Order: sequence, then C-alpha cells, then structure tokens
Amino acid sequence: MNFTEEQITRYSRHIILPEVGGVGQEKINSGKVLVIGTGGLGSPVSFYLAAAGVGTLGIIDDDVVDLSNLQRQILHSTKDIGKPKVESAKEKLTALNPDCKVITYQERLMSHNILDIIKDYDIVVDGTDNFSTRFITNDACVMTNKPFVHGGIMRFSGQVLTVVPGEGPCFRCVFHEPPPEGSVPTCSQAGVLGVLAGTIGLIQATEVLKYLIGIGELLTGRLLTYEALSMKFREVKVKRNPKCPVCGENPTITELTDYALPACALPKTGN
Repeated sequence: MNFTEEQITRYSRHIILPEVGGVGQEKINSGKVLVIGTGGLGSPVSFYLAAAGVGTLGIIDDDVVDLSNLQRQILHSTKDIGKPKVESAKEKLTALNPDCKVITYQERLMSHNILDIIKDYDIVVDGTDNFSTRFITNDACVMTNKPFVHGGIMRFSGQVLTVVPGEGPCFRCVFHEPPPEGSVPTCSQAGVLGVLAGTIGLIQATEVLKYLIGIGELLTGRLLTYEALSMKFREVKVKRNPKCPVCGENPTITELTDYALPACALPKTGN
C-alpha cells in the first residue's frame, strides 16, 4: 500500500523502528483482528490495536455498559451507561483512528456462530470473562488453525498465553477442562484491581502486533503470569499434550460445546 502523508506522520514511530519499518506497518494496516469482549481486557487491546493502525478490527460483545464497568473498561464513559458496549467501543475507536475499520457483533460468541465469525480474521484475542467462551474459542481456533491470544484476570493476578495451532500447546493442553460450576468465584464476588486489566490487555495487544508483523518471540508454550501486589512476572513453560482432546494425536472433541460456567476467573494449570 502507499501511505498518505497523514499516515506517514501517524505511524512514524513505528516506521522508524528497523524491526517494523514501512513493510511492517503495511502488515499491521492490512491485518484483521477479532477481539472477543469489549470489557476490561478488550478495551485496552482494541484501543491500542486501533492506534497501531490495524486495518480491520472486529469486536463482539452482547452486553451493555454498566456503572460498575467503568473502574476498568476504559473504552466506555459515564454517558455510555445503558448503551451496547460494541456501539460505545466503536465510537471511541473510530474517533481515535479513522483508518481502522471496526466491525461490530452485538451477540454472544457461542458454538453455533463462532466458526462463521472467526473465519475472516488473521488472529483472535480472548478478552472474555467466562470459561465457556474461552474453551469454545480455543476449540474453534484449533479446529480452523487460527491463532489466538488468551488473557485472564482476577483480584491482583493475570495471565497471558498465545496459541498458534501446530506450533505449541493449546489452551486445553494447559488447563485441560472447565472447572465444576460454582467452584470458582466471579469477579463480582472476588473483585479485580482495575489497572490489572490494562497490564494484561496491553501484553495481549503486543502479542498480536508481533504476530502480524512477524517479529519477536510469541508466548507459545510459555504461560506468562503476573502478580500485581509483588510486581512479579513469572514464565511457566508448558508443553503440547499428545493426549489433548482437541489438538492431540487422537482428538476426541470434534464438535463445539457450550458450557454454563462461572465468569471472570483464572483456571488452574495442571503443569
């Protein structure tokens, strides 16, 4: 693509980076990213990807803005209370960068619609707050060979894992299966430090940009955990499970299933 003078100025701090340059910025501008959720994680992810110049940004969320969201969901403001989150998010993203085409899906991502939605995107970002969507996203992405970046937060802890099917473990390799219903508290029960969403969301956005450009080392096979109170990051190396029911040698999960499970919690790794 040929950059306009305005685009050269807008993306100049990227273009002067030898690792990015004009070619890398072109890859960003032609990239198509789906962000699942426009809440605590989806807000910083979407905001920075739009700022970076991602050409097509899909955002999916069936919820409306609530006063309790505003402590961490930075795409929304007080005047947006009661408005569909995807509408509120689109307003902010297009105002930030008109180059970014924002496609909205005001619906819940489930087994019956996920394959049709994700097929048009290069990479998927898991900014959800429930296990059902996390596992459906993993299974659908593995089945269609689509990379995705998982993020999770609760209380003062967060984690990020990038899944590239065929190149490392999937989400199920690490977390195996959803926990029993009621066994894990929700964010409304346990709480979450608002700024934690920004920390984890920006790491997710960084992973997306690295993938689109083709630089650096992704968090494949490496679960990055963060503890805000001690300000410590920890990297846990995880391996692909040959017996994984989705990406293993003999997959037993070949159809997508919806789960009724608690929201906004961090699953426990079996590694």
